[in-house]
Amino acid sequence: MNENGADDDDADVRLDRAFLALADPVRRRLVARLSRGPATVNELAEPFAITKQAVSKHIQVLEGAGLITRTRDGQRRPCHLAPSALESLTAWIDTYRLMAERQFRQLDAVLEQI
Repeated sequence: MNENGADDDDADVRLDRAFLALADPVRRRLVARLSRGPATVNELAEPFAITKQAVSKHIQVLEGAGLITRTRDGQRRPCHLAPSALESLTAWIDTYRLMAERQFRQLDAVLEQI
């Protein structure tokens, strides 16, 4: 268990799904578009030279990875970015970025003494 009460294996599975989902350039562009606000499948499909069905499949992957959610607004089903999922990814990346920065600062200190 980690400090948030979640099983570390579950957290690893969620990270794996999110990074695999983001490995595809179309899905990264969908996430980038949703960072500006909610959008329907039709709106998300507009800039792509692929079918709406293909965009829907990409959305399903992102939704399965927990990176986006969908709501119902009458007949519309807008997609929304899930900020908490992105925060988890950022926190994981920051852990290792901070470690690397610490090592570089230590190296700088050693080089300064030489």
